[in-house]
Amino acid sequence: MENMENLNQENISPEFHSRLDMAELQQSLEAVKAEIGKVIIGQEVMIEHLLAALLSNGHVLIEGVPGVAKTITAKLLAKTIDVDFSRIQFTPDLMPSDILGTSIFNVKNSEFEFKKGPVFSSFILIDEINRSPAKTQSALFEVMEERQITMDGKQYEMQEPFLVVATQNPIEHEGTYRLPEAQLDRFLFKINVGYPNLAQEVQIIKNQHQNKLEDKTDAVQKVMTGVQLKNYQHLVRNVQVEPQLLEYVAKIIVNTRENQFLYLGASPRASLALLTASKAFAAIRGRDFVTPEDIKEASYAVLRHRIMVSPEREMEGLTADEIIRQIVDAIEIPR
Repeated sequence: MENMENLNQENISPEFHSRLDMAELQQSLEAVKAEIGKVIIGQEVMIEHLLAALLSNGHVLIEGVPGVAKTITAKLLAKTIDVDFSRIQFTPDLMPSDILGTSIFNVKNSEFEFKKGPVFSSFILIDEINRSPAKTQSALFEVMEERQITMDGKQYEMQEPFLVVATQNPIEHEGTYRLPEAQLDRFLFKINVGYPNLAQEVQIIKNQHQNKLEDKTDAVQKVMTGVQLKNYQHLVRNVQVEPQLLEYVAKIIVNTRENQFLYLGASPRASLALLTASKAFAAIRGRDFVTPEDIKEASYAVLRHRIMVSPEREMEGLTADEIIRQIVDAIEIPR
């Protein structure tokens, strides 16, 4: 990996190396990690992917069994950024108007007034998104993709930055409604969260035993403003990508469509998502240029919810991540 990065750096002109200043961005991200680390033990991959999504201005779906800190990590991340925050608990009886808002008749002026719902915030946490039926889930289609809603023939723009983080439980399926592929495609990442290792589990227990976690949530401070985040997002968009790496991204996506183990391949939206996410990972590493390793690292979270394993292979136990690994390893790395 180190040799690969050195090889890529040799092909970049000196002017290119100094084109973007990533120092402030990295300092802010380290400050965010430090604040979240006051409460969360481990889960570095989830936290880093959430930060990459922030920089990419993309939405995130987090999947994991109960108790692995999905919801609290998202809440803590929102707490470190000085923007409006809303948490929406999805339930079977939740209606679209409970999310978007509704028009209410004002007796004083004899007119209908639109009362905005909780979606009108910069950071939205949707807990257990698959607990609500399709009618409520579909209310998110327009707002997630176009960052606006249309109500009574009038458009309402979302304030920037705008990020949706949704969680779901992969184990318990009773009373749940599977997200359609069209909605899954609107998430930049799908993050799979696993259990902590032994050392992390011991530290979690020690902290709880010593009562160190009781007030730490309140101790988390805001370390980034909404204006700073928008500036960082603009900075990430200017991260350079060499032409051969653009072709590398395209080859990965096209191979998902031609793979014999897949029933459904990735769409062009996945190409754009992989490119954007790779830039974010490069910025997190302090670089203003993308390497093949950035693309490979982003490919799993970008693609795992956009492809469908064929029923025969799924019965054999083959997973989307394993197929993505095969595809990435089979494509020659650009030099």
